[in-house]
Amino acid sequence: MKPTTKNDRPVNLDLSTIKLPLAAITSISHRISGVIMFAGIGILLWMLELSLSSEAGFNRLHELLTSPLVTFVVWGVLSALAYHLIAGVKHLLMDAGIGETKEGAPRGATIVIIASLITILALGVWLWV
Repeated sequence: MKPTTKNDRPVNLDLSTIKLPLAAITSISHRISGVIMFAGIGILLWMLELSLSSEAGFNRLHELLTSPLVTFVVWGVLSALAYHLIAGVKHLLMDAGIGETKEGAPRGATIVIIASLITILALGVWLWV
């Protein structure tokens, strides 16, 4: 049986043409950073276990951390953790009723991005210097 209402809504399946607001982008990034953390915390726990297993394990981890690739992976996991933490604090503030207005959403998203960039750059300097 054919529906009685006419569906004239536009269908846009090209995701590259959809302009998301900044608050939506930070929300999606918060979810992505959670997935990265889920995988990355396993790596960090393995490194902790290796460093605490014996003196030879500690020395092996020290050798691994001199590799730029391993340092980059650790920086990526720590960056995801930092972003997720900062965005999570924003969500907690929104749960308390702060910044959940139409004007507050882009302002909060901007603060999250700026604070995250500063923290991520500081983590990079800490790891590589």
